[in-house]
Amino acid sequence: MNITVTQGDLIEQSAAALIVNHFEGLQSPGGATRSLDAKLNGAIRALIASGDFKGKLGETAVLYPHGETLSTRVILVGLGRSDEFSLDKARQAAGAAASRAVALGCRSMATVVHGAGRGGLDAQAAARVVAEGTELGAYQFNEYKSKGDSKILATVSLVELDESKIEAMQTGAREGEAVGECANFARDLVNQPPNICTPSYMAAKAEQIAAAFGLTCKVLDTPAMRELGMGALLGVAQGSSESPKFIILEYWPGATAMSDLAPIVLVGKGVTFDTGGYSLKTAADMPEMKSDMGGAAAVMGAVRAAAMLNIPRPVVGLVPTAENMVSGGSYRPSDVLTALNGKTIEITNTDAEGRLLLADALAYAKRYNPEAVIDMATLTGAAMIALGRGGAAAVFSDNERLVQRILAAGEVSGERVWPLPLYPDYRDWMNSDVADLKNSAGDRFAGTGVSAAFLKEFAEGYPWAHIDIAPMAFAIKGQMVKPYGPTGATGFGVRLTAALLRAWES
Repeated sequence: MNITVTQGDLIEQSAAALIVNHFEGLQSPGGATRSLDAKLNGAIRALIASGDFKGKLGETAVLYPHGETLSTRVILVGLGRSDEFSLDKARQAAGAAASRAVALGCRSMATVVHGAGRGGLDAQAAARVVAEGTELGAYQFNEYKSKGDSKILATVSLVELDESKIEAMQTGAREGEAVGECANFARDLVNQPPNICTPSYMAAKAEQIAAAFGLTCKVLDTPAMRELGMGALLGVAQGSSESPKFIILEYWPGATAMSDLAPIVLVGKGVTFDTGGYSLKTAADMPEMKSDMGGAAAVMGAVRAAAMLNIPRPVVGLVPTAENMVSGGSYRPSDVLTALNGKTIEITNTDAEGRLLLADALAYAKRYNPEAVIDMATLTGAAMIALGRGGAAAVFSDNERLVQRILAAGEVSGERVWPLPLYPDYRDWMNSDVADLKNSAGDRFAGTGVSAAFLKEFAEGYPWAHIDIAPMAFAIKGQMVKPYGPTGATGFGVRLTAALLRAWES
C-alpha cells in the first residue's frame, strides 16, 4: 500500500472512495463531513436524521455522489462519542473504513485525518494512527486461494486543508505505515499453513529481513545448539523431521553514540506447529496451533519495524523455533532436559513446550548484557481464561519500571496488556523431586503465573518481562473484541514493541 499526505480539499480528490467521519450523538456533521454533505445536497444529514447511521465507533455507511464529486463513493465512519475519543479510536475508525473500502473493491481512497480537526488530536500522532489503522484494516491473506482476490487497496491519500500541518502529518504517516506494514508481515507469517511455515521457512524470512533492511542475521542449526547446550529446545524438537532453528536477528543503529548503548532484546516463542506431543491436544484445538509461533512473528516484525523507524537503540531478536510433534523420537513425560544455563527440567507435560524454547533463549540473551529482555509467547490457555479472548495480553515482571514502560506502550499502540502477579509461591509449585524444576505444575490453576515463574529461572542478570499473548495473537469469528480486518492472525506485539522502542529514550 502507498500512503501519502495531500494538502487540499477532500471534496476535490479523485478516488474510488472518500472517507469522512461523524461523532455519535451529534445531529449535524462538522468539518469536511459538513462540506461534503453540502455538496451532496444534505444526503449525510438525512442519513443521520433517519437513524440509519448513529456514528458508533467503527460503524460505516456508503453513499453514492452521482457525479457531485470526482470520487465514486463516500464512506462515512463513526468515531464514537466525542467525550471518549482518543488516538486509538481514530485508529479503529481508520481500520473500519479501510475494511469497508476493501470489501467494496476500492483500489484507492482519500480520507480525512480522523481527530486532527474537531477531535483535537496532535496532527503527527493522528496521521500516524490513521495510516497504521488503514494498513491493518485493509489486510487480507489470500495467498492460497486458487481464484485469487483482486480487492486490494493500493493507494491511500490523507487529505488536510491546513498547510501548516502537512509536514507533521507526513512524518506521522510514514511511522504509521511502517508499523502497520510490519504488523501485517507478522500476520502473514502466522497465517501461513504449518507445512509451509516450518523452522527453516522462519529462518529464511529472517535472512530476507536482514538483507532488505541492513540487519545482521545468524541461524544456529542443531549441531551448533547442541554444542552450546540448548537441551531444552532440542528436547522439544527431537520428535520432528523438521530441524529446529535458533534465529538471531540484530539491528544496530548507525555510527552514533547511541550505538554503544546496551541493546533491548526481544525473545519470541516459535513453535511452528504444536500437537502437544505425547500430552496430545484435542482434535478441536489442533488446527489453530499453527499460530503457536505468534511471539516469534511479532519479534521478527518488531525488529523490522525498529530498522524502518530508525530507532536509536540497538534491538536484538532471538527466535527459538521448532515443531512439537509425536513420534518414536519425541520427548516424554518424566524425561529430564538440561537447559543452556545448566538447570535441569523434569518434563511433566509435553504440551508445556514453549517455555522450554524460551528457557534456552532467555539464557542466551544474557551474553548481550542487555538493557532489558522482553519475551512474547502464545504460552497458556490460562491467560485466555484470565483475560478473555481478545481482551488483553498478560504481563509478568518483578521490574516495576519495565512494567510501566510496557503499559504505557500498550496505551499508545492500542495493544492492550494487563499486569498479573509473579508470586514466589508460583515458583514453589514448580519444584521437582528429580530435577531443579518441572515444566508444569500439573493443573490449570494459576497456569499463566506458574509459567512466568518457570521463565524467571532462566532470565537472570537483567531486567526482564514476560508477555503472554495467547489471548490476542489469533482472532476467531464471533469474539467480542474484533480484529482489524479479517479473523486469523492479528500481529499482536509488533505495535506494542514499536511504541515501546520509540519511547525508550524519552
